[in-house]
Amino acid sequence: MNKFMRMLVFFDLPVVTAKDRKAATKFRNFLLKDGYHMMQWSVYSRICNGTDAVATHQQRLKQNLPEKGSVRLLTLTEKQYESIEVLLGTKTFDDSSESVELINIF
Repeated sequence: MNKFMRMLVFFDLPVVTAKDRKAATKFRNFLLKDGYHMMQWSVYSRICNGTDAVATHQQRLKQNLPEKGSVRLLTLTEKQYESIEVLLGTKTFDDSSESVELINIF
């Protein structure tokens, strides 16, 4: 049985020049098209069904990295992700266990 995993992508990209802004926008648009959801500015997450799916999306991520900046990836089990604490602000739908239950339906 596959275990649900969360991929968290953290990034800081330069946006000083028009070329930098275009690259940052292109990277962000890739993340959104590939099923990531914004948790906070420059922090995106997506759910994957098992380690094979994580490997696939990790490869896609590597193929779409911008030339400059800093991008980090952290992969957690869904159980580990559920222990996240929101210290200020509120959880979004993507932070909740209901978002995983919808994947189980499909």
